[in-house]
Amino acid sequence: MKLAALAALCVAGLASLANGYPIQKADVVNCRNGPSTSSGIVRTYSKGTQVKIDCQAPGTNIFGNAIWDKTSDGCYVADYYVKTGSDGYVAKRCSAGGQGLIGDDYPYKHNCGGVDPWNYYKCQCTSFVAWRINKQLGVKFHNQYKGTNWGNANSWDNAARTTHVPVNAKPVRGCVAQSNAGRYGHVAWVAKVSGSSVTIEEYNYLGKERYSTRTVPKSTFNYIHIKA
Repeated sequence: MKLAALAALCVAGLASLANGYPIQKADVVNCRNGPSTSSGIVRTYSKGTQVKIDCQAPGTNIFGNAIWDKTSDGCYVADYYVKTGSDGYVAKRCSAGGQGLIGDDYPYKHNCGGVDPWNYYKCQCTSFVAWRINKQLGVKFHNQYKGTNWGNANSWDNAARTTHVPVNAKPVRGCVAQSNAGRYGHVAWVAKVSGSSVTIEEYNYLGKERYSTRTVPKSTFNYIHIKA
């Protein structure tokens, strides 16, 4: 009898894992279109709902956990609310710069004064893109990357060429959009490529020290491929 009961428990446990991981710690949890609390809400899950995780991505830190789980419904839920049995990654990483990772997860958006860890002024376009490169590409980019001063946005294309980082007119998700227009130029993060258009994320363009997104013709920018 004891062996039979144990076998039944084992089968039940396997069935639970096959169905996904349960939502915990809140009666209702939001599932968003990106791994941040500023991303739009796609749907909600009730406590106890089993969710399947397709991939995981870094995002807004929720009570010490910065992992977000992309569920089989195509939206992101904070891993803090999902009982995976681990504080770390239990699934593959979501593709860097991919559609659905759009959202203002910039850590200094409420503290725009001073210089960031990459030696740029906080809440400027250069600081935001340096953050994206470090966070999503895992590249330790900074203002003196590869021994060259990258400086203002209008010098990023020349700095890239000097350090043999590819610069071309062919955007891909997760590359840097760069323009020499204006006094200081502009850089942005390519979040999506669709036909002859690109969707970019940026800071300090549509509003002073503010996050925004735009969809523009590919020809608007040069494209720097930090991680070719």
